[in-house]
Formats: sequence, structure tokens, C-alpha cells
Amino acid sequence: MFNVTKKSMQWGEETLTLETGKVARQADGSVIATLGETSVMANVTFARQQKPGQDFFPLTVHYQEKYYAAGKVPGGFFKREARPTEKETLTARLIDRPIRPLFVPGFKNEVLVMCTVLSHDLVNDPDMVAMIAASAALTLSGAPFMGPIAGCRVGFEGGEFVLNPTVDDMQDLRLNPDQRLDLVVAGTKDAVMMVESEAYELSEAEMLGAVKFAHEQIQPVIDLIISLAEEAANEPFDFTPPDYSELYEAVKAAGETEMRAAFAISDKQERTAAVAAARETIKAALTEEQLEDANLGSALKKLEAGILRGDVVKTGKRIDGRKTDEIRDIVSETGLLPRTHGSALFTRGETQGLVVTTLGTGDDEQFIDALHGNFKSNFLLHYNFPPYSVGEVGRVGPPGRREIGHGKLAWRALQAVLPAATDFPYTIRVVSEITESNGSSSMASVCGGSLSMMDAGVPLKAPVAGVAMGLILEDDGSYAILSDILGDEDHLGDMDFKVAGTENGITSLQMDIKVAGITPEIMEKALAQAKDGRIHILGEMAKALTEASEFSVHAPRIETMQIPTDKIREVIGSGGKVIREIVEVSGAKVDINDDGVIKIASPNGEAIKKAYDMIYSIVAEPEEGQVYTGKVVKIVDFGAFVNFFGKRDGLVHVSQIENRRLNHPSDVLKEGQEVKVKLLGFDDRGKVRLSMKVVDQETGEEIKKEEAAEG
Repeated sequence: MFNVTKKSMQWGEETLTLETGKVARQADGSVIATLGETSVMANVTFARQQKPGQDFFPLTVHYQEKYYAAGKVPGGFFKREARPTEKETLTARLIDRPIRPLFVPGFKNEVLVMCTVLSHDLVNDPDMVAMIAASAALTLSGAPFMGPIAGCRVGFEGGEFVLNPTVDDMQDLRLNPDQRLDLVVAGTKDAVMMVESEAYELSEAEMLGAVKFAHEQIQPVIDLIISLAEEAANEPFDFTPPDYSELYEAVKAAGETEMRAAFAISDKQERTAAVAAARETIKAALTEEQLEDANLGSALKKLEAGILRGDVVKTGKRIDGRKTDEIRDIVSETGLLPRTHGSALFTRGETQGLVVTTLGTGDDEQFIDALHGNFKSNFLLHYNFPPYSVGEVGRVGPPGRREIGHGKLAWRALQAVLPAATDFPYTIRVVSEITESNGSSSMASVCGGSLSMMDAGVPLKAPVAGVAMGLILEDDGSYAILSDILGDEDHLGDMDFKVAGTENGITSLQMDIKVAGITPEIMEKALAQAKDGRIHILGEMAKALTEASEFSVHAPRIETMQIPTDKIREVIGSGGKVIREIVEVSGAKVDINDDGVIKIASPNGEAIKKAYDMIYSIVAEPEEGQVYTGKVVKIVDFGAFVNFFGKRDGLVHVSQIENRRLNHPSDVLKEGQEVKVKLLGFDDRGKVRLSMKVVDQETGEEIKKEEAAEG
């Protein structure tokens, strides 16, 4: 019944296996990839015909984590997998980005790639396994795919690169000073296609070394996929890229002059209008047959790309008049919004982000129900890209893949410089509202986020800035690297290369390549040029703010205290009775974790002190020889019981009340009276022994002579 083909190899410390022919046999390509005990099934289907009028490539990639893969039942009310999680969305993007440029130009048939996590050993992250499975399934499918690709993850520990570090090693890197890098690289046999990273101030040389290391490590995986395809691949789909050279020549003749003039306009809105007018001029000169040609959009884009790209490489001048390494004008402002905890407006040319920081308590941490376990996050960054930011009318809905991806990139760039939770026990939420966009709003979010957090009083280790780089690579090998790219340069160029970091090093790198020809030399030059741009932007940001500001009066204050773990039960009390009383009496929020760390939060300093004192009185132990102020709670024939330390009472024997003989303690004491006592020690049964007569009841000072006389 089954015609199974299986290939295996040793990859790092695990065995990688690719299998096809047993499951999902009606898909055009189906592969189950297994690394260790993590298995992902990838299924590929593609339409045999292009939809009429289709002028873009409709590739859809889905990545799904099934909870059964880790032996878990989904959380929530419905108990089934619902909308994609952030991890699923980001992984789908990771797979989409390197495979999209490798389809034969002109192929516009629908393609669906579905990756399903079937088993997770909680050691090997399924995202890279899914990428390999998707590449293998595409290679087998017969679709016009110029792969295969492979991907891997790289760590950096003790000066050494680590292939496919474990899930635990990559979890919460900022709490693990030994791990300085979480890098994902995808590439073909000859070129790197995609890079995504979270880093801890790595140098440009270290980052480039990590990318080269990754590209070397994926080579045997590519060979394994080719070996599988040689035995199990479908017949290649009969597809010939459309020849629209005659149409292109007609388009060029009809409007090259107008299009060139349009691209000479530096203002984005005016340029966009002029390009649209040039397109209409071209269409007016074409025949009915040419207007109905499905390749008209491609011909117009080719003309636009040729004008923009050729001029930059030949003259070094860009469409807005800048040099290739020149950054647009920057204006940074902080403290714009009176009631927020921190705010910044970062404007770079025609790209602008209004970024707001809110400080919360432990109650505000995000609880994440992930396949490999549940955990909390105390740093959140949300990115919003409304239609008005590009002067358009559009539907507004929940965040899409682009917004989630851009937000995560900014999160990676900033979280490397956050203070330790023990030093700054706040939940930090940063929201970036993109109010204008013409190139790299994600990097504007990094710059604005850094300023916004410092405005909120967050003691960052160093400010962070980001810059987007572009590339134009011509057929003859000539190229130009562009700093701080515009939207048009991103759209019509060959590379989107985003680098964020401090003065000391890189904290995040994201790269997408549209052509398979980026050499290490080009990458090295792009990284060096990006560093110059980053240092320049940091200098411009410093004009607004150089260090953390004072706390907003509207932000909560949080004090932390450490108590012994065996005292946690006493602070909470039966059914939470004690901690509820502390919260009600003090007015502060109190949060206790399993390690005995208590966070006390309130905008009111007095409330924090009151809660602190109440907790301290429960968990602290009285010290022998110390003087305490207490209250008489009960008088008996042989002395008085005094509440002197929290809820702890002790006996002042009648002989320890005054330096004279008393008939009865009530001669000098009454219940409720405040007295000062010294803790003499504990008797054989652990009972507290107190003395009043060795303490001056007015000043609280110890009476040394009397104590010596008694001794």
C-alpha cells in the first residue's frame, strides 16, 4: 500500500530523518521531518492554473503546534487549538521569507504550505524542523521551486558557536548570561536567504561568524533533501515563465520619461501621485490587447525597478537625493503625554513612531501557554500600523502577521538591555503607534521604545537604535548598499537588512534576501555601514535623553523583599486571610512568588512602608539584647505580657518592671499602656523573657549601670 522513502543523517547531537510516501499521499508533496523526538509534518499543494488577473504570487504558509505533540491539553474554555499563537505566526513568517524568493519568477499559481507539529521532545525546537520539512515537501512536489533550502539555530556560549541549542538554553536569554545569541539562518547551497536573531551586544565580526557557521551547518541537510528528492520527487510541473519583453518595450517607450521624472521627486506623497499619473499615461498609450495582458503589472514594476535601481548604482544618488550611506533627518522628543508613565515621538524623515511605556506590577505579567511549558513574561511590546500612516483608507482589524513580526523584532532588539527583574521589579509594556511610514517603522519602534522606556524611568543598560539597510545588486555584479531605506527602495530592492544595537554591539539582526547571490563580502560591508548609521542615530537620540528620567507620579512604586520560603505560609495565612488583611490595611498590592520574593506596589510610599512593616513583623525574628517598643496586653500576679514584636508576646516578670519591690504589676502598669522593653532571651521552654527596668522609659535608651548591677 505504501511506497515509503526515508533518509537519515547525524546532525549535531541528534539524528535528522526525512520520510515520505506513507502519510498525506494526496498532497503534491508531504514530508515528516524528525529531529530527536520532535516531528513535524509538512504538506504542500499548488494550483495548476493561475487565477485570471492574478498579479502577485499567492503563497500561504501555515505552522500549527498541536498540544497533543507534547502530551498537553490546550488551556482556555474550548480546549482546542484556536487562532495562531505569536510563536506560530512568527514561525510561519520564518518559513515564508526564505522560500518565497525561490519560486521561478512569473509563477503566480496558488501555493499552500502547511506544517503541523506532531511530536515535541521539549529539547529540539520544532520551528527549524518545520522549515526543513517544508523545504523537502516543496522539493518533492514538482512546483517550480529553485530550492531546496535548510535552516538551523545557532547559540553562542563561551566564545563558541553552538548548533541547534536546546529549547531550555534559548528560553529567557537575558536571565542566562552564558548564552549571548539566538540566531536562525536559512539558506540554499550557495547563499544565505534569511537571518533572524536576538543577541546580547555581539560585535559585527561575531555576528558575521555566526551566520557563516550556520550556512556551513545546513549544507548536509540540503544534500539529504536532494537525496530524498532523487528517489521520491514528482515530475516537475510544466511551467514556462511568461515572455512579456514586447509588452515591456511598449511600456518603456510610452512612459519612461514620465516615470523617471516621478522618481526624481523626493517627497513621498508627491512622488506616489506622480508615479500613479505616469502609470496612467503609459496605459493610455497601450492597445486594448496590451491593457488586458496579465503581465502588464509585471512590466510596469520592471520599469519602475529599472529606473530606481540603475540610477542608484550608476550615480550613487537615491530618489530622495541622499547618498547611499546617508541617514534622513531625525527629531526625537520625550515626555509628550502627561498621564502616561513614559512617551516618545521618534521621527526619521517620513517615518514616525509614537511610543508609549506603561509600568505595571506582577499582576500584569503575560501568562504564555506554550507547547514546551507555561511561563510568564514581564516585557511586552506591541506594534500597530494603521492605514493612515501611509495615507491610505483601509480596514482596521486585529494585528496581522506583519504587525506581530515587526513587534517581535523590536522586542528582541530592546529586551537585551533591560535591567534584571530583581533590580527593577516592574512589568514593562511598550506600545508603538506608527503614525507615519516610509521605510522601516520597526526600527523607528526600537529607537522610540528605547527613549520611551528611559522617559518612564527604566534603567536600561544602554540606549538602543536600529537602522534598515537595503541592497541593489545588478546582473554584472555591481551593487550599492543603502542606509536607512525608503519604502520604494525596500519594495524594488534586493535585500532588507535590519540591524539594531547599542554603541557596544548588535542586539538584533533581521535579513531577507530576494536574490540568491549575497556574498560574505557584501554582508560584511552592510554590517559595517549599518554600525555607522546606528552610531549616528544614537547621537541624534541623545539630544532628547541620555539616561533614565524620574519616575512619573502616576506610575506604581514597587519595593521588593526576600523572606525565607518557610515563612510564605505565615504571610499568606489560612485561606489568604493574612495577606488580604495586609492589602486592606496598607492599601498596597502584594505579590509573593514561590522563591520568597515579595513585591509591594503602590503609588503611595506610605502604603508601601506600612505593608513592608506588617510583613516584616510576621517573618522577622526578635534579636536578643535589642530594645523594642511594645504594648501591655495582659496583667497577671507574677508580671505583665507585652506585645513587642509583630504578633509576638513576652513576659516582663514583676521583678523586671522596676528597680523596687512591687506588690502587684498593676501598681505601675495597665492594659494598653505603651512600654519599652529589652529582650533578655528565652527560657528553657522557649518563652520570651523581657525587662523594663534596664530601659529608660522616656528615651528608650538602655540603662547600663542597672543592667550591670543586676548581672
